[in-house]
Amino acid sequence: MVDRFERYVTVLSDWLAWIGFAGLLLMMIITCADVIGAKLFLRPVFGAIDIVILSQQVAMAFAVSAALIYGRHVQVEFFVNFLPARLKALIDTVVDLLCLALFAVIIWRLILYGYMLQAGAETSSTARIPLYPFAYGIAFACVPICLAFILNSIKSILAVVHT
Repeated sequence: MVDRFERYVTVLSDWLAWIGFAGLLLMMIITCADVIGAKLFLRPVFGAIDIVILSQQVAMAFAVSAALIYGRHVQVEFFVNFLPARLKALIDTVVDLLCLALFAVIIWRLILYGYMLQAGAETSSTARIPLYPFAYGIAFACVPICLAFILNSIKSILAVVHT
């Protein structure tokens, strides 16, 4: 059952990572087009800064869950490595549950923030791109992070029990 849940979270995170990759690709294309257009043709891309900023948010938010699952995030484990396996698993459980609570609050606040942006009809400064879909999208991108922390918590609890 845990293996099936892990596969589900991994597949979902991989799909979202591709959305993040598309944001990164768009960011690179717009930056190149803006520089070439501004330097060679004296015609910069309209709203390039807005598009790059929003693409950067998409690239980061949608790639976080894959980074978490594949262990590509920064983690400080100097002291914990010297502890017994059961205590280490217990600490991992507590940390994962605290991180789960943090990201649950982040999702909640992003949904409220997206609603405020939507109600206020907030847009980017130059290109007038509506901002609320990005807040909702980042909240959605945090869901697999919560699932990954739930998965890690389950694994840590099993390690505490079986060690």
